[in-house]
Amino acid sequence: MSTPAPLPTPLPGLPPLLGIRELSAYLGVPVSTVYDWRARGLGPAAYRFGKHLKFAAADVTAWIEAQRDPAPRQPPDRR
Repeated sequence: MSTPAPLPTPLPGLPPLLGIRELSAYLGVPVSTVYDWRARGLGPAAYRFGKHLKFAAADVTAWIEAQRDPAPRQPPDRR
């Protein structure tokens, strides 16, 4: 797997934004999967600038945290 490109340095006071290719590389999923998530309302929130989608790093982080699987339940102790 290739190493994702480093995030661009944001301007002071502005949050960093990821393009769709940067997001797909970061998550290790195809670009088409990110588009599919968006069409089904499952992906992180995005901004649209003309035909370009941009994702705020903070929104991506919050979305990733929301995807966390809960810890498996422990079976009852059978002593």
